[in-house]
Amino acid sequence: MSAAPSDADAVLESLRGEAVVLDLAAPWVYLGTLKSWDAVHLVLAEADAHDLRDTATTREMYVLEAARHGVAPNRKRALVRRDAVVGLSRLRDVLT
Repeated sequence: MSAAPSDADAVLESLRGEAVVLDLAAPWVYLGTLKSWDAVHLVLAEADAHDLRDTATTREMYVLEAARHGVAPNRKRALVRRDAVVGLSRLRDVLT
């Protein structure tokens, strides 16, 4: 007997194939297409993994620029630990 999908999995399913923003507790932000997930990781394709310590740009400004101009991928695929994510949204939901 398989377990019923969690509410979180139902939300993730609604975002599958969408460009998303993952805000991490650490000074990182990930942007990319949500492809899949498991109990531990979210999998992004054509991802931009950005360490905010490398620039003077704020998280909000970085995401806003990506919403305006598109994601500039620096990874074909990225696995991000689910327990590190503090926020997830569609990139198209970012108000420009």
